[in-house]
Amino acid sequence: MAKRVAVILAGCGVYDGTEVHEASAVMVHLSRAGAKVQMFAPDVEMMHVVNHCEGKPMTDTRNVLQESARIARGDVTDLVKLDVGSFDALIIPGGFGVAKNLSDWATKGKEYSVEPEVEKVIKAFHQAKKPMGMCCISPVLAAKAIPGCELTVGHDSECEKWPYAQVAKTMVELGCKHLNKNVGEVHIDTKNKLVTTSAFMCNAPIHEIYDGLGVMVKEVLKLA
Repeated sequence: MAKRVAVILAGCGVYDGTEVHEASAVMVHLSRAGAKVQMFAPDVEMMHVVNHCEGKPMTDTRNVLQESARIARGDVTDLVKLDVGSFDALIIPGGFGVAKNLSDWATKGKEYSVEPEVEKVIKAFHQAKKPMGMCCISPVLAAKAIPGCELTVGHDSECEKWPYAQVAKTMVELGCKHLNKNVGEVHIDTKNKLVTTSAFMCNAPIHEIYDGLGVMVKEVLKLA
């Protein structure tokens, strides 16, 4: 029987929403595995809108659900309607929207909180012992919702290849166990059924990121 997978989006675009390449890769890998996918997003206003040519905030106001529909080709559902009982697994791609729209990590750092509906869903999947996959920056959501979990956001030593290594150190400060993993690898927290991988936390060729996301999807479906 085909696995039913919920995917949570955070808008559309790396600087203020879901990272489009990550979302697309996840969808391709799920499709190839024969999974049935439904996409969700919170019906809330984005923290801000970023001009992706300049990397600077604009004066526009936009809605996370409406922007996520760009990735979902219009087929996206309000997150409040996600019924955990209807799905076998949950996947959350990365992008700055995770840190801006699904949480306030971008502005508060380790003092952050997760958007209540997002935290509710993660905790519900965890309580139901259903697997979750998170990549790039999205493991910070698990760090808050599942205290003490094991995860990876890549490496904890900053360099040109790993410019966001400080996030790994912060995960440890929050009480999580961080495992250094390369872009093509994942970490599987078997106790919490959480599969994480670095994706664009690493300055790597896009095909390597695509392949790493494929490993994440494969391992999540194995646990489902």
